Amino acid sequence: MSRLFESVRLGQLELRNRVVMAPMTRSRAGRNDEPTDLVVEYYRQRASAGMIVSEGIYPSFAGKGYCRTPGLVTPAHVEGWRRVCEAVHAEGGTIVAQLMHCGRVCHADNKPADAETLAPSAIAARGEMYTDTSGMQPFSPPRALRGDEIAGVVEEYRCATQKAFDSGFDGVELHGSSGYLPAQFLSTGTNRRDDAYGGSLENRIRFPVEVLEAMTSVAGADRVGLRICPGNPFNDLSDDDPEETFTALLRAANPLGLAYLHVIRLHDAVLDNIALARRHFDGPLILNDGYKLDEAKRAMDEGAGEAIAFARAYIGNPDLVERFRRGAPLARFDPKKLYTQGPDGYTDFPPLSEAD
Repeated sequence: MSRLFESVRLGQLELRNRVVMAPMTRSRAGRNDEPTDLVVEYYRQRASAGMIVSEGIYPSFAGKGYCRTPGLVTPAHVEGWRRVCEAVHAEGGTIVAQLMHCGRVCHADNKPADAETLAPSAIAARGEMYTDTSGMQPFSPPRALRGDEIAGVVEEYRCATQKAFDSGFDGVELHGSSGYLPAQFLSTGTNRRDDAYGGSLENRIRFPVEVLEAMTSVAGADRVGLRICPGNPFNDLSDDDPEETFTALLRAANPLGLAYLHVIRLHDAVLDNIALARRHFDGPLILNDGYKLDEAKRAMDEGAGEAIAFARAYIGNPDLVERFRRGAPLARFDPKKLYTQGPDGYTDFPPLSEAD
């Protein structure tokens, strides 16, 4: 039996196997961005994963980017996530909340009218985003955060972390990739500041490190994870030297004693993200991006990391762990239904016992 199916401990997080459900935006939140009964069922179905990392959850209304994505701001948000966590725990599962502040990666129509679009610098992202109001639209131009506002954004992460634990989440994960706010502060292409949060490498890593410190202050570092993907150009992100940048970030984060580092490899990239993580982070690694079953088994058996995160495979296969155990074929899904509303392409996949 491969180590992929063995239990593992990441900080205070107990995983009954090493198959992690990766965070995936699915755009099924309710009218006020609260998890609905449908969302509860979606996560309940996938609770056999060693650990679920939730879809990206915004820590403030300014941090919302996409339509119909959930928050951890209001009492309704907390109550909705409490029902999700209860459902996952009732199935014996473990679940952590991924906190995702989109920064400049947003459109104003997707969030409340009084919620600003904020970023390290007033540089609009090139590209478009879907809105329910007007279809595809260019990203909204951001306002640069004032120096005296940044501590407030850090506090929003701390408050959202507290709300996550109030909801019953076992842990929290900082989304530090995909061109969102922490990555915007890190990267030379999006951070043109000349204050304590920009310019030098030490200054550019300051914001994500302060966010991690705020998140770990709530219930300890051993319940907090960090997700990174050095060199990822997604959402118009660019950096002069991602290896140097993330080396500095990991060296600053390593002493915190985080529960894990969730590292995404990049295919056909010069930079080996997993090797970079191993060099500069002493804690457990969750490996991510396109692993097939045989490769995942080999990575676990060779000790390349402590767990493997799967994303698209979990869309049509809520019983992915059992399918992996039995070597059963994986069900397909319709990409056109990834972000639509309702159960189609979300909770309507039959389990293996019915599909065979």
